[in-house]
Amino acid sequence: MSIYLDYNSSAPIDERVLEAMIYVYKNIIGNADSRTHDYGESARKIVENARKQVASVLRIKSDEVFFTSGATESNNIALQGLKEYAYSTNKKHIITTSIEHKAILETVKVLQQEGFAVDYISPDISGRISVTDVLEKVRKDTLLVSVMHVNNETGITQPVYEIGEALQDKDVLFHVDATQSFGKLVEELQQIKYNMLSMSAHKLGGPQGIGALILRKQRYKLPPVKPIMYGGQQEHGIRPGTLPVALIAGLGKACEIAEKEYKTNIQQCRNIKNKINTMLEESGLEYKYNGLQEYAMPTTMNICFKGVSSEALMLSSKDFCSISNGSACNSKSYSPSYVLLAMGIPKDQIESSVRISWGHDITIDEIEKSFQNVIEAAKGLVW
Repeated sequence: MSIYLDYNSSAPIDERVLEAMIYVYKNIIGNADSRTHDYGESARKIVENARKQVASVLRIKSDEVFFTSGATESNNIALQGLKEYAYSTNKKHIITTSIEHKAILETVKVLQQEGFAVDYISPDISGRISVTDVLEKVRKDTLLVSVMHVNNETGITQPVYEIGEALQDKDVLFHVDATQSFGKLVEELQQIKYNMLSMSAHKLGGPQGIGALILRKQRYKLPPVKPIMYGGQQEHGIRPGTLPVALIAGLGKACEIAEKEYKTNIQQCRNIKNKINTMLEESGLEYKYNGLQEYAMPTTMNICFKGVSSEALMLSSKDFCSISNGSACNSKSYSPSYVLLAMGIPKDQIESSVRISWGHDITIDEIEKSFQNVIEAAKGLVW
């Protein structure tokens, strides 16, 4: 049976999360915004409990958590929702990176077409951007700095803590896309100073189709974000629409589990990574890592197998494990990874690179068997 090694695209749902959702589907039939009967009140209690569970992971207040359909929507609200404020203050300059997820890059592209100025910060060969490069681009009309915490293709962490600290004395909003780190780098996220943060449940064992935008209050005021679609007053009008109570319960349960178990989980992921490292060292293959591993998440590797086509390797490996050569959002047609290109990696190396990502629920025995098959497949494809 094939082993799933594409957790950065989507992680399997935790059985305990599924149980929490099934309970809601079976027993809770009310609309969380129906205030006139007990059915609505029961739904509302589940929603508010989940809001507290999300907030607890970050050690923030529950009224700073706004439910969305996932990180893509959260990112869009965080950026497009600032347009009215940008026009009123004449602050129409954005700083982001060239390695962000498409949910940021495509949104920023639209804002550019509407007259916003954008500076893109590129990483060096390590996969990491420079704090100095970010600060040098800040100017009087800078509205927002938006930087991901962990890159989805390389697993390389970005210096968002240092950026957040450096922006404290500047009139600039800071948004962090924490899709890959939420519920994993728990203590690190608790220390970052940000105004807005995006996350998705399905990256940490929750259901697909639900996430949150975190809006931190300053002097009792939320960031000046407006809705990007209109309807009812759910989520204080920032994200209108009937709340999906079962999905929200699933997100809350995933957060509760992550907060309790993240230390054990991340150590198991480190053990898996160490095993893969050892197997690569003993394989006899010529390989290299894309990105400096001291900055990499213990859940991700982006590896170049010299002389091996990544497309051929994925096809040869599909019967025993699922790996990828980039973001799931770009996988319908192959083109060289824009993330690896931005790092300055040669095109021929990119075309020989694959991403492997895993979770704590994979055993060492499973990874040993499946990754040995990847190694053997790679050996058979060297040209």
